[in-house]
Amino acid sequence: MNKVQGQNSTIDKEVGIPIGGRILHGNLAVPDSARGVVLFAHGSGSSRYSPRNRYVAQVLQEARLGTLLMDLLTPDEEAIDAHTAALRFDIELLAHRLAVATTWLLDQPQMAQLRIGYFGASTGAAAALVAAAELPDVVAAVVSRGGRPDLAGEALRHVVAPTLLIVGGKDWTVFELNRKALAELAGEKRLELVPGASHLFEEPGALESVARLAKNWFGRHLRHTIDDTQAA
Repeated sequence: MNKVQGQNSTIDKEVGIPIGGRILHGNLAVPDSARGVVLFAHGSGSSRYSPRNRYVAQVLQEARLGTLLMDLLTPDEEAIDAHTAALRFDIELLAHRLAVATTWLLDQPQMAQLRIGYFGASTGAAAALVAAAELPDVVAAVVSRGGRPDLAGEALRHVVAPTLLIVGGKDWTVFELNRKALAELAGEKRLELVPGASHLFEEPGALESVARLAKNWFGRHLRHTIDDTQAA
């Protein structure tokens, strides 16, 4: 159900984001007195209905952070990708759509003064970092969960947003890729291992650790509005 009540009320609604003649679907939830908004970039065949990212989004909302869970591919594109797995690795395409969605979000009522964060998973993490490099004055923080930041390539050197890379302690291949990507990042950065966790963080307590780390990171870096930052 869509809920938009009053000038300072909670927003909870399905949205359609126009991009290049297509419509991307998403779920926007912004609590009262939100301290910022986090856009979720899914990857590797996932969608806005990912139970793992929806759980993290709920934790962020409870911490007074808005969330936009969106599909970076249309239903037709998802059908193609399900057979070819090609579009999920088209980082340039995914990053462009995330950047356009960010601009769209800031044009919405009550959103213009909120700081923006990105939460990326798998290949969506690479898209988030490329988009953050393209929007250095807009994106205030990035968190990657089991991501492939290495796929962001040269863009890593242009990311100034504070970036947290979260990797499962058992996910050694992805850990090594994240370790190398960390060295390339230009701004504030940190690599966190969740002990005993595999790539999907399915072990007891693993996803809760991811949500806590993300909440703390975004809570630290999205605590001011754009006006507060410019006035400081």
